[in-house]
Amino acid sequence: MALTALQVTRAKTGTHVDGKGLLLQVKPTGARNWLLRIQQSGRRRDFGLGSVDCVSLAEARAAAATLRANIKRGFEPIDREPRRAKTRAAKRAKTFEQAARDCYEALEAGWDDKRKRNWITSLENHIFPKIGKKPIDTIDSALVRDALAPIWLKIPDTARRILQRISAVLDFAHIKGWRDSETSLRTVSKGLPRQGDRSRHYDAMPYDQVPKLVQRLAENPTTVGRDALRLLIYTAVRSNEVRNATWGEFDLEAGIWSIPAERMKARVAHSVPLSGPALILLKHYWRSRRSDDGLVFSARGKTALSDMTLTKVLRSMNTGTSTVHGFRSSFTDWSSERTDVPKEVADKALAHVIPDRVEAAYRRTDFFDKRRKLMTLWTDFLHEKKP
Repeated sequence: MALTALQVTRAKTGTHVDGKGLLLQVKPTGARNWLLRIQQSGRRRDFGLGSVDCVSLAEARAAAATLRANIKRGFEPIDREPRRAKTRAAKRAKTFEQAARDCYEALEAGWDDKRKRNWITSLENHIFPKIGKKPIDTIDSALVRDALAPIWLKIPDTARRILQRISAVLDFAHIKGWRDSETSLRTVSKGLPRQGDRSRHYDAMPYDQVPKLVQRLAENPTTVGRDALRLLIYTAVRSNEVRNATWGEFDLEAGIWSIPAERMKARVAHSVPLSGPALILLKHYWRSRRSDDGLVFSARGKTALSDMTLTKVLRSMNTGTSTVHGFRSSFTDWSSERTDVPKEVADKALAHVIPDRVEAAYRRTDFFDKRRKLMTLWTDFLHEKKP
């Protein structure tokens, strides 16, 4: 039975017969192509007539009729093998690096600046030197495994993210027609050592040692890095939230720092109550600001501090393995052991997301007044003031 236009659009994966050798092939990827199959001199021959996206059912039937008539009259159809070889050569002309950069340009519009920078930089540093010049249609699980092997245990989190990015590049290349089929990289990790516990634990300074560190930071010659680290400790925020803070986010009269959603990990705006020591530090920088909406802390007045800047400050104070992010844990431990403040208030101070969706839906308060008292208690503790 001949196909209808509706059947063409709804046909499932497989080969569907229209009649007189005209076939509709539907691939697992959803691609739909017309094919004319004829017997000539005892040999089966297949001729592609184009994609359903470009050739309608009526046009496919007309093309098939013309091709059959030409063959019957003795006209030999153009040999398709050279065209196939040419197509394969064109695919191989696109390297993995070229495909990755094309993929990056196509997707980057929906990303924030940090993700844009990290996405392409990670491939430039770790993958392009290994497989960047290889044809995109030759990349397989074995090549990806070998490229990731040197960093798989050394920087496991980054390695896993890079694996996801390589997979995205291969999917993009398939959609573009640079690869014949989709490629799953799920088996790559099977050929690499087990990474162990994937949870990230940041070494934290015991909370009773933090006041001494704050005192040493204040007594040392003033630097942008030391003061940024002090504000981070005072407010218990994340490193990037301090490093990328701009003056437009601060109301120094009201003592409030309003961090917009796009700069928060959970993409939810967060208001930070500023204690006395935090305000004193900020007002000092306000007097020497370069603009009313520029960065509070910057390298050479133009760019945000790097995360390594704060880490170097901490290392210079001989703090062992303590990390910058670990001060959030120090704050949490202090709050639970030295105060009677409910855990949900401390969690809100850290901008933690409530895992229970039902509870999150009903908890509308942000405990701002209670958090202001908590942050005052915290900085009083840091400056060793008696309650």
